[in-house]
Amino acid sequence: MVPPAGADSVDQKVLQYEVFINDVLRRDLRKVLEQRDQVYEKVSQYLQLKNTIQSLQEAGSQQLKADVDLGCNFYVQAQVDDSSRIFVAVGFGFFVEMNLDEALRFIDRKTTQLTA
Repeated sequence: MVPPAGADSVDQKVLQYEVFINDVLRRDLRKVLEQRDQVYEKVSQYLQLKNTIQSLQEAGSQQLKADVDLGCNFYVQAQVDDSSRIFVAVGFGFFVEMNLDEALRFIDRKTTQLTA
């Protein structure tokens, strides 16, 4: 049986679309998924900070003892005499000193922005 005259061009178009999907769209999807994961990681870090701040406020103590990660899973014990003010990462490598209430308001705004 002889294929219809336009069958080769249709097969060629299908092949072009498959190549486009595999080469371009899958690569773009991978990039978008990586960006989404980075946003989720930031939101997770802010929510973890929020929980820590709320625990500090509930405890009512100004002193804080914590294990600090120096990198490569090396931890040291740290003691903070006054935990009423903290430094919060606001983006682009900048940190701002805030009291606990200011930090909670900032975290709420930042997580709302990131999830939008």
